[in-house]
Amino acid sequence: MNKLPCIFNWSGGKDSSLALYHCLQNPDLDIKYLVTIINDSVNRISMHGVRYALLVEQAKQIGISLYEVRLPEMPTMSAYDSTMSFHLEKLKAEGITHSIFGDIFLEDLKKYREDRLADVGLKAIFPLWKRDTKELINEFLDLGFKTVIACTQEKLGDFLGEVIDEELISKLPADVDVCGENGEFHTFAFAGPVFKNPIKYSLGEKLFKSYQAPKNADDNCFQKEDEQPKNLGFWYIDLVEE
Repeated sequence: MNKLPCIFNWSGGKDSSLALYHCLQNPDLDIKYLVTIINDSVNRISMHGVRYALLVEQAKQIGISLYEVRLPEMPTMSAYDSTMSFHLEKLKAEGITHSIFGDIFLEDLKKYREDRLADVGLKAIFPLWKRDTKELINEFLDLGFKTVIACTQEKLGDFLGEVIDEELISKLPADVDVCGENGEFHTFAFAGPVFKNPIKYSLGEKLFKSYQAPKNADDNCFQKEDEQPKNLGFWYIDLVEE
């Protein structure tokens, strides 16, 4: 049986790492690239704020080529869509047929991804879809993965820079998903079965950034359609490569 030529949408965090682990166990999948969106203005992983050098080291330790999609810090949805369509068409021309995501339960996001892929004739794969997030984080830790919290919503700033373990999970507020699937926090995975060697880093400065609510409904990147626009604040910690 011929393997499916795929791209893997790599954020550098825990959900990506666990999804990649499962995909690498699947003999029907052939992952050609790790595709990562990079904030071109600061040369860091979009949303997560992790340095480009650490992303490159992840790809090196995984052993899969990195494919970069560079965007400005706050692109409009139209700019995002047109840029992604350009790259997806390019990848399709190389023979790619499927795109893999680590999403777990956000239905709107899943439909958005599937629709955009269908526009260029590609299909989506969601290896973690609808799994219980508590089971996922336990599996992640049991497999020997390690991940550090690199970015949090404003209310979770005390967890910034902490390595996720059972004790930390027990301290998360009750309304916070343990995998951060609602955008509560983002992580940087630095060790585990998908990496040949652990990735060394040190903790740098902390930074708080506030993002203004989109003025145009078409640019509503962070909120659901039935929500009132609101400003969003995030804490970041600079992870420094060693």
